[in-house]
Amino acid sequence: MTIIELQYLTYQVLACSFVVSYLLGFIVHRSHFCTMGAIADIFLMQDWARAYQWMTATGLAMLGFGMLSVGGLIDPTKTLYASAKWYWASTLTGGFLFGFGMVLSSGCGLKSLVRAGAGNLKSLVVLIVMGSFAFMTIKGVFAVIRVATIDHLAVNISGGANWANLLGFASVDQWGWFAIASSVLFLVAILCFKKARESSNLITGLLIGSLFVGIWWVGGYMGHVAEHPDTLEEVFVGSKSGRIEAFSFVGPVAYFWNWLEFYSDKSNLLSTGVISVIGVFTGSLTSALTNSTFKWEGFSQNEDMGFHLSGAVMMGIGGVLALGCTVGQGISGLSTLSLNASTALLGIISGAWISLSLRSNIVDCKTI
Repeated sequence: MTIIELQYLTYQVLACSFVVSYLLGFIVHRSHFCTMGAIADIFLMQDWARAYQWMTATGLAMLGFGMLSVGGLIDPTKTLYASAKWYWASTLTGGFLFGFGMVLSSGCGLKSLVRAGAGNLKSLVVLIVMGSFAFMTIKGVFAVIRVATIDHLAVNISGGANWANLLGFASVDQWGWFAIASSVLFLVAILCFKKARESSNLITGLLIGSLFVGIWWVGGYMGHVAEHPDTLEEVFVGSKSGRIEAFSFVGPVAYFWNWLEFYSDKSNLLSTGVISVIGVFTGSLTSALTNSTFKWEGFSQNEDMGFHLSGAVMMGIGGVLALGCTVGQGISGLSTLSLNASTALLGIISGAWISLSLRSNIVDCKTI
């Protein structure tokens, strides 16, 4: 492969990433798919509709990831989530912060992008603040503290910190087959519930899950280059980490703002993560304009602004500590059977539940 061919492939990968993320933004806006909303629906109304959408999407993403692995199209050991360390303290703490913060901010990174695309200026503020604090936690002042403290609280696991390895399925093929078997059992269990089989919930889950499979294929198969023409090393073009990446919306939002700020810096290359931020925003904007739901919305009270700013700070810091968000760890990470994703999700749900409890108590006190 020549340098020109590599550049052409990079453009193709970025273009395909935009298309997949554009569809994600469009569908999420139309369907109101939302992890925080799913948790809030259960907490407030015992309504599991959006939770079933999320679980169906996750199950299908896992099934697709397993099939891609078994088919030799991607190597699960080369994803961003393949780690020999279980960062139990970081993922639990970060997940809790993120979950708590997303309730205050009325949504996670993905939902904030979708709402911003539909004219919600509150979500735009959340994205700016979240991205800034995320970058400070990745490379800035908080990164120094993170590396010196919580990152040390990890457990080395021979063979990798994933459920397949822990249960004795150590090889790549076994990992893939275990993901397939687990996802099939999970989906069958979910579809036993009538609410999960309702057409709107089932179609939404299947569509979104398919997009996650698509982004795994784009990043892991289409973007794979066995030998870089200059370095002769294996690369995944468009990847910020140098490994196979899927959807995530904390770090990529931070790198999006960084890309805009240092646009003239030739070393600041466009990545699939940054493209996914642009794609989701554009998809949501298109959906809002075409069904006449675009509406400017801002802060009406200082208290509301305070909640959103506080939540954005928590999501920025927590998303980096947790190694991902409700999407990055909750769907992308879980589809790889990552142990870190499991603990991050546990922290996110716990944080969101406690945040909802506290906010409902505040509302009750004001009502009395």
